[in-house]
Amino acid sequence: MTTNMKYMTAWRSLKVPPEELRLDTTLKCGQAFRWKVSGESQWSCALKGRFITLRQTDSGIEYQSYFPITKKSSDECEIEREFELIDKFLTDYFNLNPKINLRECYDRWSMADKHFAKIACQFKGIRILRQDPVENLICFICSTNNNIIRISQMIERLCNRYGNLVYTLNGQEYYDFPTLDKLASSNVELELRQLGFGYRAKYITQTAKYLTENYSDGEKWLYSLRNVDYKEAHSALLKLSGCLMSLDKHNAIPIDTHVWQIAKREYGFNTKGTVTKTLTSRLYEAIGDHFRNLFGDYSGWAHSVLFAADLKAFQDRQPLIMTETLSKSDLDSPILIDSDKIVITKKKSRSKNIQKESILLSNKRIRKN
Repeated sequence: MTTNMKYMTAWRSLKVPPEELRLDTTLKCGQAFRWKVSGESQWSCALKGRFITLRQTDSGIEYQSYFPITKKSSDECEIEREFELIDKFLTDYFNLNPKINLRECYDRWSMADKHFAKIACQFKGIRILRQDPVENLICFICSTNNNIIRISQMIERLCNRYGNLVYTLNGQEYYDFPTLDKLASSNVELELRQLGFGYRAKYITQTAKYLTENYSDGEKWLYSLRNVDYKEAHSALLKLSGCLMSLDKHNAIPIDTHVWQIAKREYGFNTKGTVTKTLTSRLYEAIGDHFRNLFGDYSGWAHSVLFAADLKAFQDRQPLIMTETLSKSDLDSPILIDSDKIVITKKKSRSKNIQKESILLSNKRIRKN
């Protein structure tokens, strides 16, 4: 019988330059909701049974990890292999694919768009995270009519109630994200309502039950959507009560009322006709196509920078942005969408809380024409 032991690694470099990854923006811009500031330029989170701390330095990113080991596997070779696994995990999590040179992408996007060029220097190193699809799905169900701070609080309560305790640092407990089986239990909806989730409690349990009842491995099915094209993945996700990122669809552009404001203010989108509370599918596609044509294959990544630059949390580093819709004379090629009736919901919707993970695919709240 083996005895469980605990091991905390020394600091190691992730070997990524600052212009390719900035933690203070990427982890705060509404992609992930469980990372906590745990020290100066340090962020910590429990992920897949491990406790990981990251810190930003002038030269890049360093990481430290706590993980359980056994006496059988406590020799240096086994520990070194564990280091390699953590390094591989973080490389995947932060989408550090050598094919994606973020500095070159920023240069290309700045050449294509004057507004991007204006904000790029203040928002370097924003990467699309490649998170666990189950966590990503549940988090973005919680994002409806919500904001980043409150989403983070809700997800913390969810993990504390249904996840496994991984580590305690300076009195702060860090829990793993719960499994689909736990979230599909019969009493979860009532408990989540008691925890302040409101109507989202129903959508969380419905989604968990759908995935556990219709697939032998719901998590595996979600991961499999990374291997199909955007339209097929989008169609599959419409069966679920929410939206999803992390499926490697780099040119997907999520449009909510917040992004609609950016499209109007910075890119000349306007509508005629009666104002309604919904974003029509025609207008949704028109805005997405505009960004895809403007920024190319990794348009979803460029869009995440635009989104982050518009968040209140980053207003201190942002150049002055106009708050009124630009007129035709102010634009090189203003875009007018006739007959589509959009606009802003009275509630904040998912405005300042959603940011695409590699990348957002589905939004059931789109009204079909």
